[in-house]
Amino acid sequence: MAGGIDGKPKSTGMPRKFVISSLLCLFLCSGIAAQQSPKNNAVDTSFTDYSQLFNELDAFLDSLLTPRSFTVFALSASNGYFNYESKSDYTLKALKKLILTPSLSYYSKTGLGISATASAIREKKKLLPYQFYLTGSYDYIKNRKFITGISLTHFFTKDSLDFYTSPLTNEAYVYFTFRNFWLKPSISGSYGWGTRSGYQEREEYIYSLLLRPNGYTRINTEENITDINLTLSLRHDFYWMNVLASRDFIRLTPQFVFTSGTQQFGFNQTSNTYGKARLTGNNILYNTEEVYLDNSFYFQPLSLSAYIKTEYSRGKFFLQPQFLIGYYFPAETNNISTAFQLNAGVIF
Repeated sequence: MAGGIDGKPKSTGMPRKFVISSLLCLFLCSGIAAQQSPKNNAVDTSFTDYSQLFNELDAFLDSLLTPRSFTVFALSASNGYFNYESKSDYTLKALKKLILTPSLSYYSKTGLGISATASAIREKKKLLPYQFYLTGSYDYIKNRKFITGISLTHFFTKDSLDFYTSPLTNEAYVYFTFRNFWLKPSISGSYGWGTRSGYQEREEYIYSLLLRPNGYTRINTEENITDINLTLSLRHDFYWMNVLASRDFIRLTPQFVFTSGTQQFGFNQTSNTYGKARLTGNNILYNTEEVYLDNSFYFQPLSLSAYIKTEYSRGKFFLQPQFLIGYYFPAETNNISTAFQLNAGVIF
């Protein structure tokens, strides 16, 4: 599964043989140290099939390095904030809700991919699917030193919602990741745009969010229905094989993400699951109670987040808990927020 998710191309023969030989030497040295005794320094290899060990290591490295076509069905559960219109005044009140996000994705070994996703919350004792989105993507995965790609997403949002959603209905996303380092630095950019009709449908919510900071009394009505974000991140993946059973592994990924950009409308806060996310491991841009919009089109720091992502996988199944703590710069109070997300799915 790691190969399918990370999409890393197969290495050349020499580097892989070098890695396998190095790992094999470590196993041999461990075996020698364990079997030596004061009376006899001979190594008993009668119970060790090194040919089988070599094949297992080879298969594992193939799973990490070989691009392949695969389909992912995943279900994500996460917590997030939604800004509801107040019944007594024109302010918005942020409420935390559980978000359920089922998705179905297909990724080709050529780099092309397509996914369909829905987001739903429990509203008035019923499950409310409030947003659907389709994404087409291409990832260039043929170079061992870097990965780059682009994706286009179109959002379909339910009308007459009691909470704010961004009027941006389209998003273009590009990224570049160096993967030849122990720490994998990434840079990514998002450009979102919408329509005037979409803006007018959410105009009352937008005005309420604009009036939150600094007591705005005048609002620019000549908005371009666009927003831009730029994200920098650092991460590293730790792997452990055959932990609880044969053919399983555990992955631990610490990640730091800094996001800056314009904040006229806020991007649709999609919840990309760890198993099928862009190869940067992109996540929610920010998850905060105090969302502020700004009627001026200029770049500003938005958030600094730290993630702890974990994954347990055996065969085609995966389970991925992850925890986020973030600092949202525009907020005057309650800058720090936390979020938890659990993804489960199957790759076939």
